[in-house]
This record gives sequence, structure tokens and C-alpha cells, in this order.
Amino acid sequence: MTYEPIKIHSVMLKLSGEALAGSRGFGYDDEVIDTLTEEIIGLKRLGYSLAIVLGGGNIFRGGTWKNRSLNRVTLDEIGMLATVQNALYLSEILNAKNYPTEVFSSQKLDRICRHYSPRKASLALAAGKICFLSGGTGNPFFTTDTAAVLRAVELKLDLVLKGTNVDGLYSSDPRKDSKAKLISSASFDDCLEQKLGVMDMTAFALARDNSLPIKIFNVSKPGTLCEAVTSAGCGSYIHP
Repeated sequence: MTYEPIKIHSVMLKLSGEALAGSRGFGYDDEVIDTLTEEIIGLKRLGYSLAIVLGGGNIFRGGTWKNRSLNRVTLDEIGMLATVQNALYLSEILNAKNYPTEVFSSQKLDRICRHYSPRKASLALAAGKICFLSGGTGNPFFTTDTAAVLRAVELKLDLVLKGTNVDGLYSSDPRKDSKAKLISSASFDDCLEQKLGVMDMTAFALARDNSLPIKIFNVSKPGTLCEAVTSAGCGSYIHP
């Protein structure tokens, strides 16, 4: 199946928290974030309805925290709060650039953002706002990949766009295997048969069961965000 940009009108953008930190690995790289927000604005100018789920790994990553003696539930809750911080930060930068946003959280944090519900987020998207959906799923043991797919299904979005630091989905890890081949298109069944790591299995199964396509692209390359949505030749397309 070939990717058809004409069928895409609404997009869920999933970015890791590390994408906000640049080479620093922690916190925020303002130059990187300025470029990223300009690309988000570029995609919005093309007329797409846009929701964004951010990870929190640039601040705190719950499930992989080195101190395993601590309560995993509490650690994951700290990680979920880190995603709220990231959403608020990018939201403020976009607002300063005169692009309206709305930040929603799966937890009730009424003083700083709205509590998420599919209806409230759908209305905000329909009003033309860029919507940040933070706080993960609201439950421990689930990744922000799963949160991105879940929210995309709830909001009936057309595509999950996953930004990575490589050009798409490969037959093996291109950073370790010089013979790794870029896979431009694959079905969900292909990914299972070839054991290709698109997302964690919970997120992948949810996308497969709801026939929600995924596009994987290299967010670290300037200009690829818009190109990934508008061009079949950019990134890897995972489809039913």
C-alpha cells in the first residue's frame, strides 16, 4: 500500500522528550525548539488539524529510572508530570509566535491546563488550535507511544507521525548494522512477521486493531516534518 497524502487531514505528532534537549541530552535546547516549533507552524499553515504527544525523557523517564528499588508507579507518575512540563513549554513558545494552542492533561491540574476528554480536545482541534495531550495515558506502565495512539484513536485522527533520530523504519538498527535497509512501506503483519520495532507492542497492537496508519520520520533533519506528511517518499509508512 502506498502512502496517499491526499487522504490525510488530521495528524497526531509523537515526539520524544529527548528531541527537545538536542545534543545536551537534558532540559531544553532553545535553538532546537525554535526550529521544531517553526516546523510545527509550517505544518499547521498547510491546513492540517494537529495534536501533539511529547515524551518526558529530557526531564525524567519513569520506567527506566536507574534506582529500581523505588516504586515503579510513583516513578511513572513523575515521568507523566514531565510530559506536562514539556507540553506547557512548547505551548508557550507557539503562543508567543501567535499560534494558538491548548494543553490538556490526563491528570487534573486545573490551575495550569485543562483536564483531557475526547470531546474537549475535539472542539479545540475544530477551533484550529494545536493541541498538546500530556500526562501519558494517566496510568503507570504505559508509554507515551501508547498514549499517542490511544488519543489518535479517540479523536479519530488520520495518521500517527512518529519523529525519531533515523530516517524511518529499518530492517535492523542502522547505528549498529551498516547493512540495515530502510523500509519505505510495511503492513502491520509484515512488522510482526519480521519483528520490526515500530513502537512498543501495546501501542502497535492498538494501532493495528484500529487500522490507524503510522509514519516514521527523522525529526532531527530540518524540513522533514512537513515533508513526512505531504510526501510518500519521506520516512516509512506502516499501514493495515
